[in-house]
Amino acid sequence: MAEHHLHIVSFDVPWPANYGGVIDVFYKVKALADLGIRLHLHCFEYGRGEAPELLRYCESVHYYKRNTGKHQLLNSLPYVVISRRSEELVDRLMLDDHPILFEGLHSCYHLGDPRLAGRKRIVRTHNVEHDYYEALAMVEGSTFKRTYFSQEARKLRKFETVLSEADAILAISPNDRAHFATHFSNVVHVPAFHPSVAVDVPGGLGDFCLYHGALSVPENDRAALFLVNEVFRGLPVPLVIAGRGASPELRAAVARSNNVKLRENIPTDEITELVRNAQVNVLPTFQATGIKLKLLLCLFNGRHVVTNSPMVKDTGLEALCRVHDGPEAMRLSIQACMGIPAEGAAIEARTRVLEGRFCNVHNARKIVELVFG
Repeated sequence: MAEHHLHIVSFDVPWPANYGGVIDVFYKVKALADLGIRLHLHCFEYGRGEAPELLRYCESVHYYKRNTGKHQLLNSLPYVVISRRSEELVDRLMLDDHPILFEGLHSCYHLGDPRLAGRKRIVRTHNVEHDYYEALAMVEGSTFKRTYFSQEARKLRKFETVLSEADAILAISPNDRAHFATHFSNVVHVPAFHPSVAVDVPGGLGDFCLYHGALSVPENDRAALFLVNEVFRGLPVPLVIAGRGASPELRAAVARSNNVKLRENIPTDEITELVRNAQVNVLPTFQATGIKLKLLLCLFNGRHVVTNSPMVKDTGLEALCRVHDGPEAMRLSIQACMGIPAEGAAIEARTRVLEGRFCNVHNARKIVELVFG
Protein backbone atom coordinates (compact mmCIF):
# COMPACT_ATOMS: atom_id res chain seq x y z
CA MET A 1 0.00 0.00 0.00
CA ALA A 2 1.25 3.50 -0.86
CA GLU A 3 2.23 5.62 2.12
CA HIS A 4 -0.62 7.97 3.06
CA HIS A 5 -0.21 11.09 5.19
CA LEU A 6 -3.10 13.02 6.78
CA HIS A 7 -3.21 16.26 8.76
CA ILE A 8 -5.83 16.35 11.54
CA VAL A 9 -6.75 19.74 13.04
CA SER A 10 -8.36 19.15 16.45
CA PHE A 11 -10.34 21.70 18.49
CA ASP A 12 -8.73 20.39 21.70
CA VAL A 13 -5.98 18.03 22.86
CA PRO A 14 -7.64 14.59 22.47
CA TRP A 15 -5.91 12.94 25.43
CA PRO A 16 -7.02 11.96 28.00
CA ALA A 17 -10.09 10.82 26.04
CA ASN A 18 -12.50 11.77 28.80
CA TYR A 19 -15.33 13.76 27.23
CA GLY A 20 -17.57 13.34 24.17
CA GLY A 21 -15.79 15.29 21.43
CA VAL A 22 -12.23 14.20 22.22
CA ILE A 23 -13.30 10.57 22.61
CA ASP A 24 -14.33 10.60 18.95
CA VAL A 25 -11.08 12.33 17.91
CA PHE A 26 -8.74 10.09 19.92
CA TYR A 27 -10.24 6.75 18.87
CA LYS A 28 -10.38 7.94 15.25
CA VAL A 29 -6.67 8.81 15.44
CA LYS A 30 -5.95 5.37 16.91
CA ALA A 31 -8.02 3.53 14.29
CA LEU A 32 -6.46 5.44 11.37
CA ALA A 33 -2.95 4.84 12.76
CA ASP A 34 -3.73 1.13 13.09
CA LEU A 35 -4.53 1.14 9.36
CA GLY A 36 -1.07 2.54 8.62
CA ILE A 37 -2.02 6.18 7.94
CA ARG A 38 0.81 8.59 8.87
CA LEU A 39 -0.89 11.23 10.98
CA HIS A 40 0.16 14.82 11.64
CA LEU A 41 -1.98 16.07 14.52
CA HIS A 42 -2.53 19.78 15.25
CA CYS A 43 -4.22 20.56 18.59
CA PHE A 44 -5.52 23.78 20.10
CA GLU A 45 -4.43 23.68 23.74
CA TYR A 46 -6.24 25.63 26.46
CA GLY A 47 -5.75 23.88 29.76
CA ARG A 48 -5.35 20.15 29.07
CA GLY A 49 -1.61 20.39 28.44
CA GLU A 50 0.56 18.45 26.00
CA ALA A 51 0.02 14.68 25.72
CA PRO A 52 3.09 12.52 24.91
CA GLU A 53 0.65 9.55 24.59
CA LEU A 54 -0.42 10.93 21.18
CA LEU A 55 3.05 10.28 19.72
CA ARG A 56 2.28 6.54 19.91
CA TYR A 57 -0.15 7.06 17.02
CA CYS A 58 1.06 10.18 15.20
CA GLU A 59 4.14 11.04 13.13
CA SER A 60 4.02 14.55 14.59
CA VAL A 61 1.92 16.43 17.14
CA HIS A 62 1.81 20.23 17.25
CA TYR A 63 0.13 22.46 19.83
CA TYR A 64 -1.30 25.95 19.36
CA LYS A 65 -2.55 28.26 22.10
CA ARG A 66 -6.16 29.38 21.76
CA ASN A 67 -6.57 33.13 21.80
CA THR A 68 -9.27 33.29 24.46
CA GLY A 69 -9.26 37.05 25.12
CA LYS A 70 -12.72 38.52 25.84
CA HIS A 71 -12.35 40.98 22.94
CA GLN A 72 -12.89 38.01 20.61
CA LEU A 73 -16.54 38.00 21.72
CA LEU A 74 -17.04 41.21 19.72
CA ASN A 75 -15.95 39.56 16.45
CA SER A 76 -18.63 38.72 13.86
CA LEU A 77 -17.26 35.17 13.70
CA PRO A 78 -18.15 32.64 16.44
CA TYR A 79 -15.88 32.87 19.50
CA VAL A 80 -15.22 29.10 19.34
CA VAL A 81 -13.91 29.58 15.78
CA ILE A 82 -12.01 32.91 15.91
CA SER A 83 -10.17 31.78 19.06
CA ARG A 84 -8.74 28.90 16.99
CA ARG A 85 -7.06 31.03 14.33
CA SER A 86 -3.34 30.34 13.88
CA GLU A 87 -0.85 31.52 11.27
CA GLU A 88 1.63 28.98 12.66
CA LEU A 89 -0.87 26.22 11.83
CA VAL A 90 -1.30 27.45 8.24
CA ASP A 91 2.48 27.72 7.81
CA ARG A 92 2.83 24.06 8.84
CA LEU A 93 -0.03 22.88 6.64
CA MET A 94 1.59 24.60 3.64
CA LEU A 95 4.84 22.61 3.98
CA ASP A 96 3.26 19.73 2.00
CA ASP A 97 0.10 18.90 0.08
CA HIS A 98 -1.32 16.14 2.30
CA PRO A 99 -5.12 16.06 2.84
CA ILE A 100 -6.50 17.86 5.92
CA LEU A 101 -9.23 16.62 8.27
CA PHE A 102 -10.78 19.43 10.35
CA GLU A 103 -12.37 18.16 13.57
CA GLY A 104 -15.60 20.05 14.23
CA LEU A 105 -16.82 23.40 12.93
CA HIS A 106 -14.81 24.95 15.81
CA SER A 107 -11.55 24.15 13.99
CA CYS A 108 -12.67 25.44 10.57
CA TYR A 109 -11.36 29.04 10.66
CA HIS A 110 -8.79 28.14 7.97
CA LEU A 111 -11.01 25.73 6.00
CA GLY A 112 -11.67 28.32 3.29
CA ASP A 113 -8.21 29.92 3.45
CA PRO A 114 -7.15 30.65 -0.17
CA ARG A 115 -3.63 29.44 0.70
CA LEU A 116 -5.09 25.93 1.12
CA ALA A 117 -6.99 26.02 -2.19
CA GLY A 118 -6.56 22.82 -4.17
CA ARG A 119 -5.93 20.73 -1.05
CA LYS A 120 -8.28 17.88 -0.15
CA ARG A 121 -10.17 19.15 2.90
CA ILE A 122 -12.56 17.02 4.96
CA VAL A 123 -14.64 18.16 7.94
CA ARG A 124 -15.84 15.89 10.74
CA THR A 125 -19.00 17.49 12.18
CA HIS A 126 -19.68 16.64 15.83
CA ASN A 127 -23.03 18.42 16.02
CA VAL A 128 -25.28 20.83 14.23
CA GLU A 129 -23.50 23.45 16.29
CA HIS A 130 -26.07 26.26 16.14
CA ASP A 131 -28.77 23.85 17.37
CA TYR A 132 -26.46 22.74 20.18
CA TYR A 133 -25.76 26.32 21.30
CA GLU A 134 -29.43 27.31 21.08
CA ALA A 135 -30.24 24.37 23.34
CA LEU A 136 -27.48 25.43 25.78
CA ALA A 137 -28.99 28.94 25.88
CA MET A 138 -32.41 27.51 26.78
CA VAL A 139 -31.15 25.74 29.92
CA GLU A 140 -28.60 28.35 31.06
CA GLY A 141 -29.40 30.22 34.28
CA SER A 142 -26.81 33.01 33.99
CA THR A 143 -27.96 35.97 31.86
CA PHE A 144 -24.43 36.62 30.56
CA LYS A 145 -23.90 32.99 29.52
CA ARG A 146 -27.39 32.74 28.02
CA THR A 147 -26.70 35.83 25.88
CA TYR A 148 -23.31 34.39 24.87
CA PHE A 149 -24.83 31.04 23.82
CA SER A 150 -27.61 32.77 21.84
CA GLN A 151 -25.17 35.05 20.02
CA GLU A 152 -22.81 32.14 19.37
CA ALA A 153 -25.70 30.11 17.91
CA ARG A 154 -26.56 32.96 15.51
CA LYS A 155 -22.90 33.34 14.44
CA LEU A 156 -22.44 29.56 14.03
CA ARG A 157 -25.55 29.30 11.82
CA LYS A 158 -24.05 31.96 9.54
CA PHE A 159 -20.50 30.50 9.66
CA GLU A 160 -21.73 26.99 8.79
CA THR A 161 -21.75 28.02 5.10
CA VAL A 162 -17.92 27.62 5.18
CA LEU A 163 -18.57 23.88 4.90
CA SER A 164 -19.17 24.39 1.17
CA GLU A 165 -15.34 24.59 0.95
CA ALA A 166 -15.00 20.98 2.17
CA ASP A 167 -14.55 18.06 -0.26
CA ALA A 168 -16.56 15.90 2.14
CA ILE A 169 -18.43 16.23 5.43
CA LEU A 170 -18.37 13.31 7.88
CA ALA A 171 -21.57 13.61 9.93
CA ILE A 172 -21.59 11.82 13.29
CA SER A 173 -25.30 10.83 13.28
CA PRO A 174 -28.02 10.10 10.69
CA ASN A 175 -29.92 13.15 11.93
CA ASP A 176 -26.91 15.42 11.40
CA ARG A 177 -26.29 13.87 7.98
CA ALA A 178 -29.85 14.76 6.95
CA HIS A 179 -29.32 18.38 8.08
CA PHE A 180 -26.01 18.89 6.28
CA ALA A 181 -27.17 17.06 3.13
CA THR A 182 -29.88 19.70 2.60
CA HIS A 183 -27.16 22.40 2.34
CA PHE A 184 -24.00 20.67 1.08
CA SER A 185 -22.93 17.88 -1.26
CA ASN A 186 -20.82 14.83 -0.39
CA VAL A 187 -22.12 14.36 3.16
CA VAL A 188 -21.40 10.90 4.58
CA HIS A 189 -22.54 9.38 7.87
CA VAL A 190 -19.48 8.08 9.75
CA PRO A 191 -20.57 6.93 13.23
CA ALA A 192 -18.80 8.01 16.41
CA PHE A 193 -15.44 6.45 17.31
CA HIS A 194 -15.29 5.12 20.87
CA PRO A 195 -13.21 2.94 23.23
CA SER A 196 -15.22 -0.29 22.97
CA VAL A 197 -14.22 -3.14 20.65
CA ALA A 198 -17.02 -5.61 21.41
CA VAL A 199 -20.22 -5.78 23.44
CA ASP A 200 -19.17 -7.03 26.88
CA VAL A 201 -22.07 -6.95 29.34
CA PRO A 202 -21.47 -8.34 32.85
CA GLY A 203 -23.62 -11.20 34.10
CA GLY A 204 -25.47 -11.18 37.42
CA LEU A 205 -27.19 -8.21 39.05
CA GLY A 206 -25.92 -4.82 40.16
CA ASP A 207 -27.46 -3.03 43.15
CA PHE A 208 -27.42 0.63 42.04
CA CYS A 209 -28.18 2.93 39.10
CA LEU A 210 -25.72 5.31 37.46
CA TYR A 211 -25.87 8.64 35.67
CA HIS A 212 -22.55 9.97 34.35
CA GLY A 213 -21.48 12.99 32.34
CA ALA A 214 -19.58 16.29 32.43
CA LEU A 215 -21.66 17.92 35.14
CA SER A 216 -20.30 21.38 34.35
CA VAL A 217 -22.27 21.26 31.06
CA PRO A 218 -25.73 22.83 31.73
CA GLU A 219 -27.52 20.08 29.80
CA ASN A 220 -26.00 17.37 32.04
CA ASP A 221 -26.61 19.40 35.20
CA ARG A 222 -30.29 19.66 34.23
CA ALA A 223 -30.49 15.89 33.53
CA ALA A 224 -28.87 15.05 36.90
CA LEU A 225 -31.24 17.39 38.78
CA PHE A 226 -34.22 15.84 36.97
CA LEU A 227 -33.10 12.39 38.19
CA VAL A 228 -32.53 13.49 41.80
CA ASN A 229 -35.67 15.58 42.15
CA GLU A 230 -38.20 13.79 39.95
CA VAL A 231 -37.15 10.21 39.23
CA PHE A 232 -35.26 8.90 42.29
CA ARG A 233 -37.03 10.90 45.01
CA GLY A 234 -38.62 8.29 47.28
CA LEU A 235 -37.48 5.43 45.03
CA PRO A 236 -36.05 2.45 46.99
CA VAL A 237 -33.10 2.27 44.58
CA PRO A 238 -29.65 3.94 45.03
CA LEU A 239 -28.35 6.31 42.34
CA VAL A 240 -24.71 7.27 41.79
CA ILE A 241 -24.02 10.46 39.82
CA ALA A 242 -20.46 10.59 38.45
CA GLY A 243 -18.68 13.44 36.67
CA ARG A 244 -16.77 16.68 37.03
CA GLY A 245 -17.97 20.15 37.95
CA ALA A 246 -21.25 19.61 39.82
CA SER A 247 -23.20 22.84 40.39
CA PRO A 248 -24.01 24.07 43.92
CA GLU A 249 -27.67 23.35 43.12
CA LEU A 250 -26.91 19.71 42.25
CA ARG A 251 -24.72 19.27 45.35
CA ALA A 252 -27.53 20.65 47.53
CA ALA A 253 -30.12 18.36 45.89
CA VAL A 254 -27.88 15.31 46.49
CA ALA A 255 -27.29 16.36 50.11
CA ARG A 256 -31.08 16.45 50.68
CA SER A 257 -31.51 12.98 49.19
CA ASN A 258 -30.99 9.75 51.13
CA ASN A 259 -30.50 7.48 48.08
CA VAL A 260 -28.17 9.53 45.81
CA LYS A 261 -24.36 9.77 45.99
CA LEU A 262 -22.13 12.11 44.02
CA ARG A 263 -18.74 10.85 42.77
CA GLU A 264 -16.74 13.80 41.43
CA ASN A 265 -13.43 14.03 39.55
CA ILE A 266 -12.88 10.30 39.19
CA PRO A 267 -10.73 8.94 36.31
CA THR A 268 -12.20 7.51 33.10
CA ASP A 269 -11.43 3.88 34.01
CA GLU A 270 -13.41 4.25 37.25
CA ILE A 271 -16.37 5.68 35.31
CA THR A 272 -16.21 2.62 33.02
CA GLU A 273 -16.18 0.33 36.08
CA LEU A 274 -19.26 2.11 37.45
CA VAL A 275 -20.99 1.69 34.07
CA ARG A 276 -20.24 -2.06 34.22
CA ASN A 277 -21.23 -2.52 37.86
CA ALA A 278 -24.51 -0.59 37.72
CA GLN A 279 -27.71 -2.56 37.22
CA VAL A 280 -29.23 0.34 35.25
CA ASN A 281 -27.48 3.18 33.43
CA VAL A 282 -30.02 6.02 33.47
CA LEU A 283 -29.29 8.55 30.73
CA PRO A 284 -31.90 11.26 30.17
CA THR A 285 -31.05 14.29 28.05
CA PHE A 286 -33.06 17.30 26.99
CA GLN A 287 -30.99 18.00 23.90
CA ALA A 288 -31.32 15.87 20.76
CA THR A 289 -28.01 16.83 19.13
CA GLY A 290 -25.25 14.66 17.64
CA ILE A 291 -24.86 11.34 19.40
CA LYS A 292 -23.95 10.96 23.03
CA LEU A 293 -20.76 8.92 23.42
CA LYS A 294 -21.84 7.93 26.93
CA LEU A 295 -24.83 6.10 25.43
CA LEU A 296 -22.46 3.93 23.36
CA LEU A 297 -20.26 3.27 26.41
CA CYS A 298 -23.29 2.07 28.39
CA LEU A 299 -24.68 -0.11 25.57
CA PHE A 300 -21.31 -1.78 24.91
CA ASN A 301 -20.37 -2.30 28.57
CA GLY A 302 -23.39 -1.90 30.84
CA ARG A 303 -26.47 -3.89 31.78
CA HIS A 304 -29.82 -2.11 31.27
CA VAL A 305 -30.12 1.39 29.76
CA VAL A 306 -33.12 3.55 30.63
CA THR A 307 -33.29 6.80 28.72
CA ASN A 308 -35.66 9.28 27.04
CA SER A 309 -36.52 10.10 23.41
CA PRO A 310 -34.07 12.99 22.82
CA MET A 311 -31.12 10.72 23.73
CA VAL A 312 -31.93 8.11 21.07
CA LYS A 313 -33.92 10.07 18.45
CA ASP A 314 -32.78 9.08 14.93
CA THR A 315 -29.71 7.22 16.23
CA GLY A 316 -30.90 3.74 15.27
CA LEU A 317 -30.30 2.73 18.92
CA GLU A 318 -33.88 3.19 20.15
CA ALA A 319 -34.65 -0.55 20.22
CA LEU A 320 -31.60 -1.27 22.41
CA CYS A 321 -32.81 0.91 25.31
CA ARG A 322 -35.91 1.31 27.47
CA VAL A 323 -37.19 4.71 26.35
CA HIS A 324 -39.55 6.76 28.56
CA ASP A 325 -40.22 10.48 28.62
CA GLY A 326 -42.06 10.98 31.92
CA PRO A 327 -40.51 10.56 35.39
CA GLU A 328 -43.19 8.08 36.51
CA ALA A 329 -42.67 5.75 33.53
CA MET A 330 -38.92 5.98 34.10
CA ARG A 331 -39.34 5.07 37.80
CA LEU A 332 -41.42 1.98 36.94
CA SER A 333 -38.93 0.87 34.27
CA ILE A 334 -35.95 1.27 36.61
CA GLN A 335 -37.67 -0.79 39.32
CA ALA A 336 -38.54 -3.52 36.79
CA CYS A 337 -34.91 -3.69 35.62
CA MET A 338 -33.43 -4.05 39.11
CA GLY A 339 -34.30 -7.76 39.33
CA ILE A 340 -33.61 -8.82 35.73
CA PRO A 341 -30.16 -9.88 34.40
CA ALA A 342 -29.17 -8.31 31.07
CA GLU A 343 -28.86 -11.30 28.79
CA GLY A 344 -30.31 -13.29 25.90
CA ALA A 345 -31.97 -11.75 22.84
CA ALA A 346 -31.51 -8.16 24.05
CA ILE A 347 -27.72 -8.55 24.20
CA GLU A 348 -27.66 -10.39 20.86
CA ALA A 349 -29.50 -7.42 19.32
CA ARG A 350 -26.95 -5.02 20.82
CA THR A 351 -24.09 -7.09 19.40
CA ARG A 352 -25.63 -7.11 15.91
CA VAL A 353 -26.25 -3.36 15.81
CA LEU A 354 -23.24 -2.03 17.71
CA GLU A 355 -20.47 -4.27 16.38
CA GLY A 356 -21.77 -3.74 12.85
CA ARG A 357 -22.42 -0.02 12.74
CA PHE A 358 -20.00 1.23 15.40
CA CYS A 359 -16.91 -0.77 14.46
CA ASN A 360 -13.94 1.64 14.61
CA VAL A 361 -11.93 -0.34 12.04
CA HIS A 362 -14.77 -0.39 9.52
CA ASN A 363 -15.46 3.33 9.98
CA ALA A 364 -11.75 4.25 9.74
CA ARG A 365 -11.60 2.33 6.43
CA LYS A 366 -14.56 4.38 5.22
CA ILE A 367 -12.58 7.58 5.90
CA VAL A 368 -9.42 6.24 4.22
CA GLU A 369 -11.46 5.29 1.12
CA LEU A 370 -13.04 8.75 1.04
CA VAL A 371 -9.80 10.67 1.53
CA PHE A 372 -7.34 8.58 -0.49
CA GLY A 373 -9.67 6.77 -2.90
